[in-house]
Amino acid sequence: MDERLMHTMSHSYLEITYRQGKPLAAYLYLPRQTGDYSADVEERRPGYLIDLAVDGRAIGIEMPSPSQVTLEGINQVLAELHLAPLEPQELAPLVAA
Repeated sequence: MDERLMHTMSHSYLEITYRQGKPLAAYLYLPRQTGDYSADVEERRPGYLIDLAVDGRAIGIEMPSPSQVTLEGINQVLAELHLAPLEPQELAPLVAA
C-alpha cells in the first residue's frame, strides 16, 4: 500500500496515470482515515465512480475517461457528496493532459 495512504489524509489530491504520454485514468483521493479502503463503488454520474469506505463515506473518485472530465462535472459530484469544490488550478494537470 502507498505509504501516503497509511496515515489519516486530511486533504484531497489528484493522481493521473499515463500510457504512451496520454492520460489513461485519473483518481481524486478524498480525505480518509487510517485503515480506510474501498469497500464499494458507486457511479454517481457517467464517467465518475465513487469509492466508498465500509461506513459509506466517499474516499475517492475514479475517472476512467479523463479526457471527458470537466471542472463543472467533478464539482457537481463533489457537491452531491457535500464536499468542497475544486479550484481550476487543482484540475489543471488533467485538463492540460
